Amino acid sequence: MVTVSDAAAAKTKEILEAEGKGDCGLRFTTAGSSCCGPSYSIDIVEKPGDGDEIIEKNGARFYIEQTTLASIKGMEIDFVDDGQRQGFVFTGGQAPSCGSGGCSSC
Repeated sequence: MVTVSDAAAAKTKEILEAEGKGDCGLRFTTAGSSCCGPSYSIDIVEKPGDGDEIIEKNGARFYIEQTTLASIKGMEIDFVDDGQRQGFVFTGGQAPSCGSGGCSSC
């Protein structure tokens, strides 16, 4: 199961309203992978893709495609803004093992 923080829900609503797309949601997909684990893509979409997991939190909708869902199981979608970084992050769960494939550039 994937959860969504209040901060992520609030930021999602803010972004969608600013874009004039209040009826849309954010869709998370896997964009590629390296020795440090997968990279993800976030898109504003009107409806979920076939088989997407749908999560609603405080009026915000999140759609997670099945491949991505498997890699973030047990994690929380959060939004951070600490002055040095800003964006959506996955917290909790098991982080990928960097360098496990012989890569040392992570």
